[in-house]
Amino acid sequence: MGLSLFIAFFITLVVGSPIWVVLSGSSLAALQFSETTIPLTLVVQRMFTAADSFPLLAIPLFMVAGNLMEHGGISRRLINFTNALLGGFTGGLAMVTVASCMFFAAISGSGPATVAAIGGIMYPYMVKAGYDKAWSAAIIAVAGAIGVIIPPSIPLVNYGIVGNVSISTLFAAGFLPGILLGVALMVLCYLTAKKFGYGIEARGKFSKRRVLKTFLEAFWALLMPIIVLGGIYGGIFTPTEAAGVSVIYGFVVGVFIYRELKLKDLMRILLNAVRSTAMVMMIIAAAAGFGWILTAEKIPDAIALGITSFTSSKFLLLLIINVLLLIIGCLMETTAAIYIMTPILLPIATMIGIHPVHFGIIMVMNLAIGFSTPPLGVNLFVACGLGNLTIEKVSRRLVLPLLVSIAVLFLITYIGEISLLVPRLMGLVR
Repeated sequence: MGLSLFIAFFITLVVGSPIWVVLSGSSLAALQFSETTIPLTLVVQRMFTAADSFPLLAIPLFMVAGNLMEHGGISRRLINFTNALLGGFTGGLAMVTVASCMFFAAISGSGPATVAAIGGIMYPYMVKAGYDKAWSAAIIAVAGAIGVIIPPSIPLVNYGIVGNVSISTLFAAGFLPGILLGVALMVLCYLTAKKFGYGIEARGKFSKRRVLKTFLEAFWALLMPIIVLGGIYGGIFTPTEAAGVSVIYGFVVGVFIYRELKLKDLMRILLNAVRSTAMVMMIIAAAAGFGWILTAEKIPDAIALGITSFTSSKFLLLLIINVLLLIIGCLMETTAAIYIMTPILLPIATMIGIHPVHFGIIMVMNLAIGFSTPPLGVNLFVACGLGNLTIEKVSRRLVLPLLVSIAVLFLITYIGEISLLVPRLMGLVR
């Protein structure tokens, strides 16, 4: 059954089937070749149970909140504020783009949403200021991955559910890694702009008055993550309830304060969230059935034994896990990868002394890098659409930003305190 599972998996993947079809189809094929009779209703029950989870309610709510913020004038005000802070530096517009992605990440929790919201505004400005088109799209695509590292993060919610790890603690752990990645990309923006002369004529002068003005305009946008995350860590509400609060807050700010969100837009916003949620939930359900067959066949145990028998070195084991996850991130949708690989790799990580929270950040960062890499990089597709560019052209300019991201990944992998420092200070991790 295990052999037929993997054969069907690779066949359906190669022919280009949607990932939920790949997972469910290979599961059904494996059951057909099983030596024991397993009722299909049992698999359906497993799939339904996986989707019938209260913490998963945070996913559609955060998607709605992100859409409300995107259409309510939040992204533009965040960009104006970061431009007032950083626009006077060499490579200022590119640095503003990365910094805006960091701020928007603390609102949307989604990589593609971050690329669409920030890139849609910043890309034309960067091109007009003399930045290379393909490089601009590449840096936006990679910076958008910060959206799934800095909390709130939908992949961290999924990992917490599968790995039975506190979502609140995972959110706390994502702060420093996300900020570190953002700062590293901003340094790259500075060095690249200095070398090629990007955006020299577009540099503005720093003005305290302008900073104060744009800060006041963006105040309500900047207050949202403070309310949501402060409520979680203050024990006022759970992460799922926080997602509901973010929807209400986004609606109130967009309609009554900024007055850019129109009631006629709500149906389109809700439909977008429904489509995205349906896709994610189908993947979660299909991955649950796939994972159940893996567990029944003891395939995770065999993989774990094979990896650990290869070497006992913690350094090499982490290197192997990172390489494996980087490859998977290029080939598989993030939700499916988390639901399939967490039961396999988390026991190995804990066995070699890696804290489950730390490993969650490692896994999500690996898969976030896959957001920008072909053939399945959703951030890459969105960024290419900004300037009607080909994937091949943008991919050539992705090399340096991806190398910087991988360097940050390895720092976080081998220096666990980067992920665990904030949770320790908050008393969430001992």
